[in-house]
Amino acid sequence: MPPSRPSTFRGGIDGVLLVAVLLVAVNLRAPLTALPPVVADVAADLHLTAAAAGLLTGIPVLCFALATPAVAGLLGRSSLRTAIAVALGLILAGTLVRSADLGALVGGPAVSAPGTFAGTVLLGLGITTANLAVPMIAQRDFPGHVSTVTGLYTAAINVGTVATTALTAPLADAVGWRWALASWSVLAVVALVWWLRAVPREARPDRGPAVSAAPPREAPDAPGDHDGDGGPGADGDGEALAAAAAEGVTGTDPAAARERRVLATPFTWWLCAMFALQSSSFYALTAWLPLVLEELAGIPRAASGGAASLFQGFAIVGGLAVPLAARRWSLRQSFVGIAVLWLSLPVGLLVAPGLWAVWASAAGVAQAANFVVIFTLVAQRFPTVRRGRQASATVQSVGYCLAAVAPTLAGALHTATGTWTTPVAVVLGALVVMTGIGLVLTGRRPAPAPR
Repeated sequence: MPPSRPSTFRGGIDGVLLVAVLLVAVNLRAPLTALPPVVADVAADLHLTAAAAGLLTGIPVLCFALATPAVAGLLGRSSLRTAIAVALGLILAGTLVRSADLGALVGGPAVSAPGTFAGTVLLGLGITTANLAVPMIAQRDFPGHVSTVTGLYTAAINVGTVATTALTAPLADAVGWRWALASWSVLAVVALVWWLRAVPREARPDRGPAVSAAPPREAPDAPGDHDGDGGPGADGDGEALAAAAAEGVTGTDPAAARERRVLATPFTWWLCAMFALQSSSFYALTAWLPLVLEELAGIPRAASGGAASLFQGFAIVGGLAVPLAARRWSLRQSFVGIAVLWLSLPVGLLVAPGLWAVWASAAGVAQAANFVVIFTLVAQRFPTVRRGRQASATVQSVGYCLAAVAPTLAGALHTATGTWTTPVAVVLGALVVMTGIGLVLTGRRPAPAPR
């Protein structure tokens, strides 16, 4: 039975469409965070080194960085309804292909690992497409509630990460890692069915001008568009690149000359460095935290995924914390608190691993809140919509390129040293440098708003 269209929430928000958006959001990191709790089983079964296993987490992040421009161009040629459906289809296919024992199907174990990597690429492309399209849905269909919808969307992403991080290892103990990972394809199926029923074909035409004609709140709203990932998460470059493509910015536009100077501004590149260190630390810990907790904190394997889920779950709080803190403290004061919480995880694991629950929870709040700080800096320094978009796209593209290799490097360090202490110490060093950059950038005055 199709969802009832008249259903609305308070303030006139289309409840049926909102549920569809949230179901899509649950899929945007869940397939990625399902892997770390069983990565040791995957590596052993497929005969992968730790560095190669790290690629299974790094490849989707590399897709975020490299495929975004091409996907943004394709979005201008298709409806958002179709784009989301294709994205969910890719996520579904990728989840199943990643888990399938292709070697058993064609008579040789050698193809199992390539199939797993191929499925991971499909996952990365599907999530990249949704990262770009969902913020456009929020802007187009919820023009008076963009911040509210973005906050709920970000929370839904983290709900998915918590569920898969906590439950995949117990599932793997019962049915094996292949079926445990494949079982999360149910999330994509539910989201796809609801999406196709909730959004009738051509009922909501993809009007390019309508995207650019939305109220000019994109720069202030950009802080909400992060990877809860983590994320991308809900990724702010999705809205930025897709909307810029819809506007058709040309080199003859008087604003284009000012936009080019965004790339010549040292502030932009310091932001790139800050975001790269933030994202690299996040993805390195996301990939290996269950195994780190097993070794350093003595958490049993079956419980390590649930323990690591604190790092993801408390991100829900972190995404909402910065707007609340901004009412009482300056951005720099807020960042100092965030940096202390972030640093507590690597420091705590090295000196007091028995308190792992405290450190993981504190860093979970911090890793999400710091995304908000970074894109608040983008909005403050580049207050015009077009310059903010270009800066955001640059910062995230560079940052995700470096973050994509972080899980592999962390795995290689573990292989070389035989312990997780060294990778955790490297993450600590990265966060210390990031803190220094953040203290400098948050101490600068915002650029004056354009007249």
